[in-house]
Amino acid sequence: MIIDDEILFRRAVEKDVGTLVDLYDQAARWMQKRGIEQWKPGEKDTAHFVRKMREGEVWLAGDPDRRIVGAYELWWSDEEAWGVQPPVAGYVHRLMVDRRTAPAGTGRRMLEHVERRVARSGLARVRLDCVSTNPRLLAYYRNAGYRVVGEFPHKEASDGRVYGVILLEKRLDRLTVV
Repeated sequence: MIIDDEILFRRAVEKDVGTLVDLYDQAARWMQKRGIEQWKPGEKDTAHFVRKMREGEVWLAGDPDRRIVGAYELWWSDEEAWGVQPPVAGYVHRLMVDRRTAPAGTGRRMLEHVERRVARSGLARVRLDCVSTNPRLLAYYRNAGYRVVGEFPHKEASDGRVYGVILLEKRLDRLTVV
């Protein structure tokens, strides 16, 4: 477990998959209520999160009372959106915050945790993609120091729909490792 500004980070384990599914569905419902076409409740099930734990890393963020306030996935490649790439980056996916319990700034602190984790792995960049129809989320990532490096207009969702994503990247420096 890693403590970061009153947020406790720990790797998710299989017993956490129900919590992860609930967190995802909650975030998806929040987006839908605001007209954001991105995630859909029920789209990521327990098998998805178990697979991501085996293929990469899934991290939980908790408050001092150990309530889960957020989570994210860290992948070591993302050929679907980025194509074949040299191993220079970690890829963050499904940055999720429990809007009922998370303190202000939790999302940013989770991004900083990703960045330190990737830097400690010896990699120089963190990458992510953001659905192109969500300018608010794009602005959020840009304000966190991520820069647009491309666009992938034909990403395919699990239900077969095709949508565009903006590719973003943040170069890490040695100070990130602290």
